[in-house]
Amino acid sequence: MSPTSPLHADALAVLQDWTAPTDVQEQLRQRYVAHLLAHPDGLTRACTPDHLTASTLVLDAERGEVLLTLHAKARAWFQFGGHCEPGDLTLAAAALREASEESGLTGLVLDPVPVQLSEHAVPFCGPTGDVHHLDVRYVALAPAGVEHAVSEESIDVRWWPADALPDPQPDMVELVALARRRCSSLSTPPQPGPDDDR
Repeated sequence: MSPTSPLHADALAVLQDWTAPTDVQEQLRQRYVAHLLAHPDGLTRACTPDHLTASTLVLDAERGEVLLTLHAKARAWFQFGGHCEPGDLTLAAAALREASEESGLTGLVLDPVPVQLSEHAVPFCGPTGDVHHLDVRYVALAPAGVEHAVSEESIDVRWWPADALPDPQPDMVELVALARRRCSSLSTPPQPGPDDDR
């Protein structure tokens, strides 16, 4: 991936323009921008020990529940997300693709502006286990009544009350709070029609 690739250019522009909600998030924003400026391949798995990833927190149409995946490798409940792929033209597109693939949901409405950044070690990623994901997190609304599925990357996929998460780590609690605040301006997606699954 070259420095002028659409995805690299988009990620750099998004993060340079993003207004961080806290001082800690601003420090991460600067870290991510510096990483991209230094690494033309900074969004690929080949960039070690750190690379950017994209993820999406899915909220129900009423904004009261979150759809989480019990990750097969991490054995923990997370939002949907993962590595950027060669066909992804934007970070938002990568986040939406990951959410759709891992949840089986159709009709997600994604807010194209990130809600949170999170740097974390990923011991099961890469041969040496010292990889860090520089995750860019988005929020999407699911249509009412849409059916989700469990992908091969998950043990389970389940709706949880936004105020009763299965593993309320501070990072996830902050993500849910920021996402719910942000998505108050998103339009509720239409319910799927009888022919939408054909």
